[in-house]
Amino acid sequence: MKKKQVLVACGAGVATSTVVNGAIEDMAKENDLKVDLVQIKISEVGGYEDTADLLVTTAMTKKEYPFPVINARSFLTGIGTEDTKKQILEELKK
Repeated sequence: MKKKQVLVACGAGVATSTVVNGAIEDMAKENDLKVDLVQIKISEVGGYEDTADLLVTTAMTKKEYPFPVINARSFLTGIGTEDTKKQILEELKK
């Protein structure tokens, strides 16, 4: 399986994306998946349209991208985090 490039984005590319980044890193290790995590601001996503396989974000985005976008706001609220993790894992395993 090829290494997947996963964009982890929040408004500033610092606080909440760090939490999500760590969770994805742990999931990848636990499931023996190869991922290239790129922590960015939501405004920088466009620069990765040709290389990214998945966007996981805590920010709002209305733009359509050529890869799946997973809303990770559950990592901030603590509600529905397991469902979000399951979604991310399903995409990583494709």
